[in-house]
Amino acid sequence: MKLFPYAHATHPQWQMACALVLAQLRAQMALHGYASSPTLALLYVTDHYAGDAQDILEHLGAELPLVTDWSGTVGVGIASNNVEYFDEPALAVMLLELPSDQYRVFSGVAPLGLGFEAHTALVHADPATADLGELIAEMAERTGSGYLFGGLSSSRTRSLQFAVAGDGNIQGHGSASGVFSGGLSGVAFRADVGLVSRVTQGCKPVSKVRTVTEADHNVVVTLDGEPALDVMLADLAISLEQPQQALEVVRATLVGLVQPQAEQAPGVGAVAAVRQTGDFGSEVTVRHIIGLDPGRRGIAVADHVEEGAQLAFCQRNVHAARADLVRICAEIREELEPQEQALETAHAVQASEIDAAPHPARRIAGAVYVSCTGRGGPHFGGPSAELQTVRRALGDVPLVGFFAAGEIAHAHLYGYTGVLTVFTAGP
Repeated sequence: MKLFPYAHATHPQWQMACALVLAQLRAQMALHGYASSPTLALLYVTDHYAGDAQDILEHLGAELPLVTDWSGTVGVGIASNNVEYFDEPALAVMLLELPSDQYRVFSGVAPLGLGFEAHTALVHADPATADLGELIAEMAERTGSGYLFGGLSSSRTRSLQFAVAGDGNIQGHGSASGVFSGGLSGVAFRADVGLVSRVTQGCKPVSKVRTVTEADHNVVVTLDGEPALDVMLADLAISLEQPQQALEVVRATLVGLVQPQAEQAPGVGAVAAVRQTGDFGSEVTVRHIIGLDPGRRGIAVADHVEEGAQLAFCQRNVHAARADLVRICAEIREELEPQEQALETAHAVQASEIDAAPHPARRIAGAVYVSCTGRGGPHFGGPSAELQTVRRALGDVPLVGFFAAGEIAHAHLYGYTGVLTVFTAGP
């Protein structure tokens, strides 16, 4: 698999931004090792361009006639290799060279048909869609792996998605403009398209794992048989006799949950919310504490909680976020880089920061990174700090993405997370 050409630009006029992006893409397509005949494009724009989305899509489509399929969405921020754009007009594009029978663009007017055997899917969704969690779970069930990756559109103006399929056999696409609002859209991939994906929660557990022994909807009443509020106060070393200090600590605390149905997989024992490495796995969903119930000595969280769930209190900070992001990048590199490296691979992996460049020997053709709007540079200590951390830990690879109103991984909807997915040279 050849490297995926990618480009990004910012400019008050979308025409100039498109011109800058096209110049970068064409220059890369002429380089050795990069795809020269792409078929699929991923397009992400900031909400400054939301009103011009149709014109942007039509212009890029006309300038890149080889690309028959488009997918993407809008975000209050977008990402590319080593850079993020927040609160400014910008767009990012990546061109994928994949066999046309190995993927399928889907949308509300062109749903994923029964004739395509999807193994996984990149999903963009409108956050205003009703029953979104159920739709995501249903979509995951329609894939062979049960794994989705992507996120919810984020916009201060119009929420939109891009979905254009060059397959004229899909009924409904003939009259579609390619720019949609509402529902789900994205790209489904067959098993032959190699993908490796990881989720970073960016949280540091500050308590041991507890078991929910009594719950009422979103209120955790008891943990390990003890009143949940008393357990939380003890774990966080705070007292209601000092309410101001206690309130500040509780506001900075979240809970990591593993619902009981997620604990058991075929041939695998119970899942621990906190791994031996001290981090959360992707089966954990992190939720806010939204209130206290003094009458029942319970705590209310922003999710439905079932008895038998595992719960750990956690906190977010820049050090935990950076360490967890580095961890998932290292896991991806470890999975892709063989223990006995060929000379070409070793040189590509160990290249200095000055000499580093995307290289096919690293087996990463391109990457998609979806992060939360509450993360980004400010959460990591400075402008573009999050994407700079990805580049240092993963290496210099083609990458595009956006900052979402909710992140999608597996069959779940997350918050305050990052989902990093790389396309590999082989299944």
